[in-house]
Amino acid sequence: MIKTLTAATALCLALAAPASAFDVSSMTDAERDAFRAEIRAYLLDNPEVIFEAVDIAEQRQAQQQAVGDEQLLADNADAIFDDGMSWVGGNPDGDITIVEFMDYRCGYCRKAHDEVSELVGSDGNIRYIVKEFPILGEASTISTRFALAARLVGGDDAYKAAHDALITMTSDLSEPVLRRLAETLELDADAVLADMSNPEIDRQIAETRALAQALQINGTPTFVMEDELVRGYVPLETMREIVDSLRSEG
Repeated sequence: MIKTLTAATALCLALAAPASAFDVSSMTDAERDAFRAEIRAYLLDNPEVIFEAVDIAEQRQAQQQAVGDEQLLADNADAIFDDGMSWVGGNPDGDITIVEFMDYRCGYCRKAHDEVSELVGSDGNIRYIVKEFPILGEASTISTRFALAARLVGGDDAYKAAHDALITMTSDLSEPVLRRLAETLELDADAVLADMSNPEIDRQIAETRALAQALQINGTPTFVMEDELVRGYVPLETMREIVDSLRSEG
């Protein structure tokens, strides 16, 4: 066994060679101490190597995640893009579909709301699907139930109006507040409040939660942009870049 290793050789052996080509356990204690000292000295003199290694590891992890996400999306495509229950806005015949898992009490969902609306409205060829995914407590669930009940009572336009109102509301969602909101939206308040307990709404919430679990989604907002799963808030310009990239690939 070589007892003295240069720093570069030590790193190459430690980081690049297969385990079978370099067995640290076969070293004597003195050789192992010398080996560790060489690596430590090299890293102290060249700390940028650590950052390079971290970058490479993160890139590999992101690539592996993307491959896994793509398979998850393929396996659950019908439930994501054509579940027969989620509200569909934008251009129903658009060449790009964006699906958003959102929670009305999520600060980043609120931040994304105007930007998503701007993207969908200015592009004109995006199909936009909302997945009601209340995960931040009772107020989130009440908001979702109200929005879905508004749709049962008043249709898609009523849902969109309720959705846009709820995403900005900060007040407690007491019955009087919800009643006033329904009246402001020109809906039958009694019918909306009654439908908040409709078993159909229970089913929709449960199915969306099951889908999120299948897709390993545990936070909001999360976007499905065709065959890409994008977790977290995405600025408007980044969303536009993703849409442009998807179109160029298509």
